[in-house]
Amino acid sequence: MAGYILKRLISAIPVLLGISIIVFVIMALIPGDPATAILGSYATPENVERLNRDLGLDKGMVQRYFIWLGNMLTGDFGRSFALNRPVIDEVLERFNATLVLAGTSFILCSLVGVAAGVVSASRQYGLADKAITFVVLLGISIPSFFLGMMMILIFAVNLRMFPVSGMWPIYGDRDLAALISHLTLPALALAVVATGVIARLARSAMLEVLRQDFIRTARAKGVHERSVIWRHALRAAMVSIIPVLGIQAGFVLSGAVYIEIVFQWPGVGRMLVDAILKRDILLVQGGVVFVAACYVMFNIAVDVAQTLLDPRIRS
Repeated sequence: MAGYILKRLISAIPVLLGISIIVFVIMALIPGDPATAILGSYATPENVERLNRDLGLDKGMVQRYFIWLGNMLTGDFGRSFALNRPVIDEVLERFNATLVLAGTSFILCSLVGVAAGVVSASRQYGLADKAITFVVLLGISIPSFFLGMMMILIFAVNLRMFPVSGMWPIYGDRDLAALISHLTLPALALAVVATGVIARLARSAMLEVLRQDFIRTARAKGVHERSVIWRHALRAAMVSIIPVLGIQAGFVLSGAVYIEIVFQWPGVGRMLVDAILKRDILLVQGGVVFVAACYVMFNIAVDVAQTLLDPRIRS
């Protein structure tokens, strides 16, 4: 297992390197002068020239890339000019908020999606199957940002059951109850689409497993139907479901950008949008590479979990 994990870690290096090149090139090719955009009304020729030197923009693109990459490998992601603080400090602080939102949504969509898929498969063509299929298709069809705005209108503005935006109240205690009240609407809006996808694919995986010989043997031996479904069939189906969870984790993480803007959640997604508008190059590059690295590491963890369930994948 250690050898397999090492091999997966080594295979992630070209992926991260490619992501760093793409992000760097895209930011370098954006029209306009970043120094002028950052300085605004203070953009005199002398100030622009000085800032270009500080940002390293007076050097060639290839040289700038390798300087930036070398600094990142030593843990130096640069300094945000818009915020006047180290990029890594800002990213880590914002990532904590994104992790709370995306982590809660991922746990929610995984549990509800798998459970809905299992129930739907075990009652194929029944009333429960049709009801779950209808709700799942409805959820998949609604964009997360639109659902979020509707939730704000109904539950926050009209019914006043939850706060409109933010992660914490402006005034009052920042306790767990306050966090949950602010987290409920964005987490639900972010989880709906992923829940539908997981439920559909979990249903397909369960239907395939339920047709296997070992399921018929377990039923012939008199094993209780609940144990057949939730212990034997679900465990075998998880080999096919786990990769889907990994893909949806990426969807939840990327979808957090829209939800953070809609609900004014102080996470990485909102930080990146603000940094792009302000042409804060180092903050954008560092934030994207950090999030990509987290996503790659999570996918490696998913592959390891899948291998533990089915060792044949290792070969």
